[in-house]
Amino acid sequence: MMNVEKPSLEVCLSPALLHLYDTSDAVVVIIDIFRATSTITAALHNGARCVIPVASVAECIAIGEATPNSLTAGERDGKIAEGLQYGNSPLEYPPLFVNGKTLVLTTTNGTRLLHMVKDAAEILIGSFLNLHALCAHLLLQDKRVILGCASWKDRFNLEDTLFAGAVANELRYAFEIKDDSARAAMHLYECAKGKHLIEFLKDSSHYRRLAAYGLEEEMRYCVTPDLHPVVPYLKGREIIV
Repeated sequence: MMNVEKPSLEVCLSPALLHLYDTSDAVVVIIDIFRATSTITAALHNGARCVIPVASVAECIAIGEATPNSLTAGERDGKIAEGLQYGNSPLEYPPLFVNGKTLVLTTTNGTRLLHMVKDAAEILIGSFLNLHALCAHLLLQDKRVILGCASWKDRFNLEDTLFAGAVANELRYAFEIKDDSARAAMHLYECAKGKHLIEFLKDSSHYRRLAAYGLEEEMRYCVTPDLHPVVPYLKGREIIV
């Protein structure tokens, strides 16, 4: 009986480590649970025309001014960035508000990582909000997968790694788990599953940072699986579904 070679799955724990991974012709999943990828997923499922991810606040404002029916949004260090209209929370973009609009978004970590990826076959957006839709899509592609954690200013964080572990756990029989960072992420998820994930994350640095701004409800929302079962992907400069 012939063995069928499985595609590999790797986890990059920080943008600072991305240069160690070959992203060419791979499916790269951008992960920024608190909160960029959660916001993108929710906004697109709720009817946004597209999301334009940008690196700087100045670029966000300029594109917003040049784009009809657009919203400028984003944060720096967890707070709405000066000069932008809205923040980086999935709860800010319900259907009646965001439907048909273009969301121009800049964040501290997630949108920066997205722009660092080169020559990928696909760049996808991953969050607990679209966990199983994303996993189903990855199974269909049958390509190398790199799960890229946005982390916090290049430092390891729990929530992004926890999500990477959830994806790796879901796909472990169809993919070769390639590196120890993926194995570690799976072990982390094994520790957390069976309880509400937000309880596991309450002692994390990013939870504490955002809780200081009163964002507990947003974070609880961000770790609720499958509320927005779409798979956003980057096409040109736009993220669409």
